[in-house]
Amino acid sequence: MQMEVTTVATGESTESHGLAFAVGFFFSFRLCIVLLSVNLLGLEPSTGTAISLCLGVFLFGLLCFNTEREVAPTFTTLLQPYPARWVIGFLAFAGVSLLWSETASLLNSAGYWGGMAIDVASVLLLLLLRSNTPAAVGHAILKGYIWSTCCLAAVAWMMPAASDLRLGDEQFFNANQIGNLCAFAIFFAQYLSRVEEGDWRSAKFFLVVTLIRSLSKTTLAAFLVSEALLLMLDRSMSRKTKWLIVGFALILLAVFWGLLVAYFDYYTNNGNQAETLTGRVVIWLYVLGGVTDHPWTLFIGHGFDSWWKVVPPFGGQLFEARHAENEILQQLYAYGFVGIVLLIGIYGSLFRFLRKQQKGAARTLMLCFLAFIAVRGLAESDAFDLLLPLWTVVLISALASFRQISERSTVASSQIDLSKMSSECNFSNSSGELPSK
Repeated sequence: MQMEVTTVATGESTESHGLAFAVGFFFSFRLCIVLLSVNLLGLEPSTGTAISLCLGVFLFGLLCFNTEREVAPTFTTLLQPYPARWVIGFLAFAGVSLLWSETASLLNSAGYWGGMAIDVASVLLLLLLRSNTPAAVGHAILKGYIWSTCCLAAVAWMMPAASDLRLGDEQFFNANQIGNLCAFAIFFAQYLSRVEEGDWRSAKFFLVVTLIRSLSKTTLAAFLVSEALLLMLDRSMSRKTKWLIVGFALILLAVFWGLLVAYFDYYTNNGNQAETLTGRVVIWLYVLGGVTDHPWTLFIGHGFDSWWKVVPPFGGQLFEARHAENEILQQLYAYGFVGIVLLIGIYGSLFRFLRKQQKGAARTLMLCFLAFIAVRGLAESDAFDLLLPLWTVVLISALASFRQISERSTVASSQIDLSKMSSECNFSNSSGELPSK
């Protein structure tokens, strides 16, 4: 009977991990679905977007109808970390803002919001699947994301270079998306390595090379800053390892130096003015003026998805900005001062939550990951979500919470063992006989 129970539990764990891997794989792979649907199937871009949303709903349906769902951690436990509560608040306010949103299509915007909410719900449901080690489900999500990103990186290398020498397709799968995917996957691989969940050196090497080749300026700058902080703060790495990493970085710089110089020359002489830093300033000034369009926009903003196809093009080349090119200004334009409060609440609570964790390599890495998001947010944003997607906030806080509970259990077990040994020693001293083994 005991062997039968063990077999069932193993099967449940395997199924849970498979679903988690599939969800993580989808979170990355969906960024190229529009590209593949347009170039391979000849479909309209809107159809590719609809396919992506439908796949997300399909995966969510598989989780909902999973017959082996059980209470591993409870739903209340998952929402105990304050970052998860702030995420729910952000989602709720974004959904309510559709009532006054100046969106180009209310139906499409509702679909985008639904996709963002399903991402969060999928992660929560996965963490509620029956498993002896719920943290392993979160690790499976990260593994799926890394494998998917490696596949997309290979696709990016096979695509013809864009006119500005960067990787990707400027319209459907651009260099900034490729660079951001690679950076996220590198951080996830570093985390899994630190919690002893596999050897990811080959994946990290391939993703780092692809990140540099993408020539995504903001992402590269943010990645360099965060990794430099990691080298300085991470005491788990030996000095020899740190010097090897620095040497490897210098070798990559030498290899790509000619391409970097050529891109800089193109960027300064032929680049779209609206996409340069000077052009971004114009977009930022537009946001600051736009928040006072109506008496209420300063407090509750223009609403969810109120930028794309609504804000007029910029510059003589009529550049259509996908977002406000700054995360703080993006939230200010969309949700007013409420958006700023929600943004500070999510990132601030996550920072404080991680700071309270026991010191270690994983904690240091996640804090440096937040530094990457902060630096990138100076010149980038997302049209709907945060630069640190909401599902990622929930997953990181859950993994940190599970790790904290595991460490407390380990400490408690060791204290119990010590107390037993102490009592046995006291008994032996009083009786004059050693306890039997």
